[in-house]
Amino acid sequence: MSSSSSVSSSSSSESTESDRSKDERLGGEGTCSGVVTSGVPMEVVREVREDPPEELEESNWPAKGGYGWVAADVRDQSSLFRWSRLLNSWLNCTPVMSRGVSGDIISLERVSAVDRVCHGQEGATEKVFYMYMCHFSQLLVRLPLDDFTMGVLRALNVAPSQLHPNSWAYLQAFRILCESLYLEPTPYAFLYFYDTRPRRPTTWLSLISRPSISRLDAFSQSFKHFKDGYFKVVVKEGGKSHFLNADGSTKFPFSWTNNPSRYKDMGVEELSASDKEVVGMLLKFVDKLPTKGLVRGIWRSLESVVEVHVHGETKRKAELPPRPGKGKDVKKIRAALLGTASGAGSASGEKLTEAGLIELPEISVRKDISIDLPDTSSEARL
Repeated sequence: MSSSSSVSSSSSSESTESDRSKDERLGGEGTCSGVVTSGVPMEVVREVREDPPEELEESNWPAKGGYGWVAADVRDQSSLFRWSRLLNSWLNCTPVMSRGVSGDIISLERVSAVDRVCHGQEGATEKVFYMYMCHFSQLLVRLPLDDFTMGVLRALNVAPSQLHPNSWAYLQAFRILCESLYLEPTPYAFLYFYDTRPRRPTTWLSLISRPSISRLDAFSQSFKHFKDGYFKVVVKEGGKSHFLNADGSTKFPFSWTNNPSRYKDMGVEELSASDKEVVGMLLKFVDKLPTKGLVRGIWRSLESVVEVHVHGETKRKAELPPRPGKGKDVKKIRAALLGTASGAGSASGEKLTEAGLIELPEISVRKDISIDLPDTSSEARL
């Protein structure tokens, strides 16, 4: 972060007003003086500081061309983080890396005055993509991205910043929900629940819930104030294995594309066996689940008891203890399951069990889930 002991009197008032505006804008993303916002205490830079001459000089650069296929509100939106001191201040108090992962695999850098979130790799000497600060401060995304997330971006053919934040919230909640149920999240199991309608000119891609099968509610009815909070993620030598394939290609689109994938009423026949397992379980939930609650991990207090049918016998209660290292964000969950009375079925079309019950055939009990069912038969009591 650069600083100067003196500021010219001619620009002092303008700079003060500019800093106040920037501080207030960042305050909505967790930046405040002596106040905790979004659970993250942050310090506001109150003193007037002079920005580096090279950053000020960029205002005279010509705009980049060749992006007429992008909507005007995207290509005209500059970023708060053209100023390195603002980016550094925010990053000092906001976690962006997964635990146990070295921060040396990437470099988080400011954008220039003419950079836009939709821009590609022009002039870059290293692989770079853009992300928004809301990804980390509100949606709790961490780098490097996991295989499931990268798989979804590949299937949608969009860069991280091209997927609308509300849709990122669906993705995060789906992953956490699957982990809490000891299921492996898969890209197409996730996309089974959504349609997409790419627009022209290209803008942020939104996932549209399929009304009859949607199981997650919207994170926000109107996700605002994210568009000017983007910065660069530069892949360093030590991070190539996390973001690049062996041939040097990227594991997901790094730059905006003009042909995002279109999905409409995906059929069960398009799913693999593992996809069907995930979809079939989630279709048993009765009501929509709270996306915001899942993302922010407030389901920790839910009970870990579900009712089960044991090989066709009388229903009993069974406890599903959390598996070490898994489902940390959602340790316990009650499965409110869909029954035949609602008229809906599983992904394979099979008849579901009684509402509120999970059918557990012998082959479906995972080795890492212990279910203690005391023997209450009449013979046992003799």
